[in-house]
Amino acid sequence: MRYLGIIEKYRQFLPVNSNTKIISLNEGNTPLIKADNIKDFLKVKFNIFLKYEGLNPTGSFKDRGMTMAITKAVEDGAKAVICASTGNTSASSAAYSARAGIKSVVLIPDGNIALGKLSQAMLYNAIVIAIKGNFDEALSLVKDISKRMSLVLVNSINPFRIEGQKTGAFEIVDDLGEAPDYHFMPVGNAGNITAYWKGYKEYREKGFSKKLPKMMGYEASGAAPIVLGKIVKNPETIATAIRIGNPASWDKAVKAKEESGGQIDCVTDEEILKAYKMLASLEGVFCEPASSSSLAGLIKYINSGKMIPDNSNVVCILTGNGLKDPNNAINNSPDIIKTEPNILDLETILVRKL
Repeated sequence: MRYLGIIEKYRQFLPVNSNTKIISLNEGNTPLIKADNIKDFLKVKFNIFLKYEGLNPTGSFKDRGMTMAITKAVEDGAKAVICASTGNTSASSAAYSARAGIKSVVLIPDGNIALGKLSQAMLYNAIVIAIKGNFDEALSLVKDISKRMSLVLVNSINPFRIEGQKTGAFEIVDDLGEAPDYHFMPVGNAGNITAYWKGYKEYREKGFSKKLPKMMGYEASGAAPIVLGKIVKNPETIATAIRIGNPASWDKAVKAKEESGGQIDCVTDEEILKAYKMLASLEGVFCEPASSSSLAGLIKYINSGKMIPDNSNVVCILTGNGLKDPNNAINNSPDIIKTEPNILDLETILVRKL
């Protein structure tokens, strides 16, 4: 049977009925890639899997939540939606709004959004407004204006976003046959760690798994309010997708950590970029920098002396596609070799490089 997206597949777990008009781009069904090359490189004896959410329709995990948020907005008669975004939410909101035939408004922090994400929102025909401020200020504005103008807010504080995003946990259990032992993931606005924990719990309650994973969340060290225990007014990190100083789902993320026996920690930009290049060069998986904080977190956890038992299943979520942020890819890669169109010159270069 043809795959029709997460709402059709997991309808019994989602707040829809037979009359709901589903707005979908066939999101979900993303691969769970076994990372044996990284396992060998790290010299560990547990299994590492990469949940590559960058293969969703707009290139990030946000599509899981947005199919639900836009579906419910349309069901309620909305003509326009609004969000604040560091990039991925804006792209997803604009795409699903276009699919639904409604207007999308996005507020972005001026100069702090990756080009790949901005280009998506623009081409999907969103009303893009750049503010001279950061994400947290943009979110505060959209909260207020959504009430003043009766616009549907589709950031992760919208509960339907969490409902859609929890389906990632369902897919992981379906693929592995059981919940993993550890689940490592980036933390920015903290909706995703909240959603995955919700999904794992619901799947176990229905008998699809017998255990729950430890939820291991990682902020960037320059944008780590949960780790620091206080709002970061001017967050800074190369990982733009998690450059957030006051997460909307802060309390729920802490609850997920505590209930699961996991942790929320942070990784430096240097650690993020090291993992970013490792994923591409060892496994052929191209994710955006923020995504690689999951693997960076795993490496930090191992290097701190913490033990993960042999044969455990460890999942690292890669939240967005590397094409979202081409500038960082180019800036963190070897220079292009230039030469004349001469066979001897070409041979000399290849002998030196191969």
